[in-house]
Amino acid sequence: MTAAWIDISVPIYTGMVHWPGNPAVRIERTEDLSRGDAANVSKLELGVHTGTHMDAPRHFLADGAGIDELPLDATIGPARVIRIEHPQAILPAELETHDLQAGERVLFLTRNSGRCWKSDQFVEDFVYISAAAAQFLVERKVRTVGVDYLSVGGYVHDGVETHRVLLGAGVWLIEGLNLSAVKPGVYELVCLPLRVVGADGAPARAVLRLAGPF
Repeated sequence: MTAAWIDISVPIYTGMVHWPGNPAVRIERTEDLSRGDAANVSKLELGVHTGTHMDAPRHFLADGAGIDELPLDATIGPARVIRIEHPQAILPAELETHDLQAGERVLFLTRNSGRCWKSDQFVEDFVYISAAAAQFLVERKVRTVGVDYLSVGGYVHDGVETHRVLLGAGVWLIEGLNLSAVKPGVYELVCLPLRVVGADGAPARAVLRLAGPF
């Protein structure tokens, strides 16, 4: 019997929360069966850093790779979900207890998952990766990092710095996960962003299932 996949993506809908200053989300039916059209057709307007999405190096590095250059094995394969207890930030001291290994895909489960996604209003005091923790992850040669709100860096602190440290070292970033249905442990991860040529990021669908024989 195969283990069930867990969807760790957030739904996309009109009026959903988005990063301040980014484009708002709007879904509009441009053709409608109820109006006598031959089919239903919708138009989707949103920024590429909306909901569950990935950042490409180009997001903060002028000559960085676009999201269409993502190596697929960066976001397909074993991943470790790590619970973070600190209520404000992910710090090196807490990471040191988890024996991070080179090449790991790491997803951080914080209080964000059970708190921030309950509102369509942007939550400013979400748990983020401090710049010092970002450097720690780079030194451990972690390959992929996922967080459970809209940014790896904070809204007030370490927003730009954390991104530049991680992206500058070639770490691929998944943002906007909801890990509230997941316990800490090792899982199989599949996360695929839209293949938008040259883009600094793209919306993604991400799923997990417990690692093991299937």
